[in-house]
Amino acid sequence: MSTNAAEVAVGITGAVYSADQGATVTAPTTSQSTVDTDLFNLGYVNEDGVEEAYDDTIEEIVAWQNATVVRSLTTESKATLKFVLIQTKGKVLELYHKGSEVTVAGSGEWKIEVKAPTPDRRCFLIDVIDGSKHIRIWVPDGEVTEREPIAYKNDEPIAYSMTITCYPDANNVVLTKFSNDASWGYS
Repeated sequence: MSTNAAEVAVGITGAVYSADQGATVTAPTTSQSTVDTDLFNLGYVNEDGVEEAYDDTIEEIVAWQNATVVRSLTTESKATLKFVLIQTKGKVLELYHKGSEVTVAGSGEWKIEVKAPTPDRRCFLIDVIDGSKHIRIWVPDGEVTEREPIAYKNDEPIAYSMTITCYPDANNVVLTKFSNDASWGYS
């Protein structure tokens, strides 16, 4: 058994990007390839960073003999990314308020008429950086499926907490991860 402290990664900083539905975005091919200009940087994420989660429903088949589990079947699986955006800007408001659009309301004024949510599938790119180590997560088809309440308080930033569900492509891929970290290799 070998241990190597250099292989302990930490998500020191990074960025969350999204592209509006219908944008023609070139998918990344490496952890450090140029970010497509149609991807919009959503700004500051709170100190909790980005959480990647998998929710699987497992059905266990129990044998009559000895009442033992003889097989487990995955009957449902969902990949999600959760983050809290703390920088208020139009693209963040439009992402949080699915189907709503920020428009000009007058000289130096903006408005968003918050509508009942409508489907709003997008692509997402998450960069996770630890010094010179870079992880890039590419979600070609995702959507905001959970939103936490917005709090307006005098002791914390206005925050937009969202969970993105990642949908599978024709090859059943829900997201792709790239990294330049040598510890990802077979060693």
